[in-house]
Amino acid sequence: MNLTNPFFDADGDKLHEECGIFGVLGTRDAAAMTALGLHALQHRGQEAVGITSFDGMEFYSRRGIGHVAQNFSSVDAIGELPGMMAAGHVRYSTTGGAGLRNVQPLYADLASGGFAIAHNGNISNAMTLRRDLVTKGAIFQSTSDTEVIIHLVATSRYPTLLDRFTDALRLVEGAYSLICMTPEGMIACRDPLGIRPLVMGQLDDAVIFASETVALDVVGAEFVREIEPGELVQVALDGTIVSHRPFVDAASRMCIFEHVYFSRPDSIIGGRSVYQVRKAIGEQLAIEAHIEADLVIPVPDSGVPAALGYAQQSGIPFELGIIRSHYVGRTFIQPSDGKRHADVKRKHNANRALVAGKRIVLIDDSIVRGTTSMKIVEMMREAGASEVHFRVASPPTEHSCFYGVDTPERSKLLAARMDVEEMAKFIKADSLAFVSIDGLYRAVGQAQRNNTRPQYCDACFSGEYPTRLTDLGDREAAVLGKTRAKVKG
Repeated sequence: MNLTNPFFDADGDKLHEECGIFGVLGTRDAAAMTALGLHALQHRGQEAVGITSFDGMEFYSRRGIGHVAQNFSSVDAIGELPGMMAAGHVRYSTTGGAGLRNVQPLYADLASGGFAIAHNGNISNAMTLRRDLVTKGAIFQSTSDTEVIIHLVATSRYPTLLDRFTDALRLVEGAYSLICMTPEGMIACRDPLGIRPLVMGQLDDAVIFASETVALDVVGAEFVREIEPGELVQVALDGTIVSHRPFVDAASRMCIFEHVYFSRPDSIIGGRSVYQVRKAIGEQLAIEAHIEADLVIPVPDSGVPAALGYAQQSGIPFELGIIRSHYVGRTFIQPSDGKRHADVKRKHNANRALVAGKRIVLIDDSIVRGTTSMKIVEMMREAGASEVHFRVASPPTEHSCFYGVDTPERSKLLAARMDVEEMAKFIKADSLAFVSIDGLYRAVGQAQRNNTRPQYCDACFSGEYPTRLTDLGDREAAVLGKTRAKVKG
């Protein structure tokens, strides 16, 4: 649901998480710790960053376009954010598009006092709620779906802020992990299905919340536990922690793509190492789609753990046949297709001396549009590879995501338009195979996918969305209505 995003990933062919969030209460260095935590979550959002702090009397905010280091590396920048409580957000825009006004945390002065909110996810009925709120007189300052939550809290008739916040969340659909700050303390919560991740840690007297455990590691905090699906954790300024369960219990449906690509490999999800899971996916690939070859080569960096697993399971040597330049950043203009293809070569270069004359198995985490995969296969052939076989550490991405992932329209997803054989021809590979959905589930520790009640959200593979998609239905109805009007005319 990326509406107006002028930022462009040089690859042009990866799914992007919307954002990462971090919050801390109970330390004098709250803003500095938040900046450090966000730096560990930079992979979740590279477009913009913001931090809001509270010193017991006032809220302070600083937001900027670009990376954490560009905006929060100086003493002066951190000095603008005093207080023992702070929350931050790194962003890659989906709903609402780019622009400083959409950079979080969003802040508002409510009747109960200041209210700041950082959101990871996507509200799938945000446009419907926004339309109703505007009709009732609400004035929006951003185009972010997150601001809908602020207005719902502001207009709720319940007596306490916690009740108003819970009332607001009962009206929203979709996915959310939230960190909120109020004059009374911090609130952290996940949606009833737990689609997006959120963990809690502790460092001395400070309570910390973050999208991933790696952020706790980087600030030196101890992992306490994951916030449960549908749980709302309230931390008072004096450090008192209270857990609330305001929603009807539902089976967890966390996004399975966190294991495949989004999370850093040194994070822990559900008690499992992301790195080990990705190696296990590679092992499943080797079991399901073995091919005689000379080398197993990852598409760096996301394909490395799966390639290691494939190599160990198959007995084919693992080698770095593609060298990635770590100094090629994101492009802040919309490049032509020709420039996009040049960017792929600037970022990845074949290790020609290694691959020449070899039969190679390329391992990548996913295929989205297929353009990058095609250029990498071409690169391997130009370097002299005799055969190029492509293996993918996820099932075919056939459906768009509406839960906080920047996915192209379904018509632009290669797997939505072609079968596997056609895709292989498109990317010019000698063969192509994806891990099965049951193989993916085995890699994350399940016997297989429960087709009646799936254990994860895998809608991008299966098309089975775990929540209602009200806004999508409204848009489709509007398009259908226009089509009928044109036909009638």
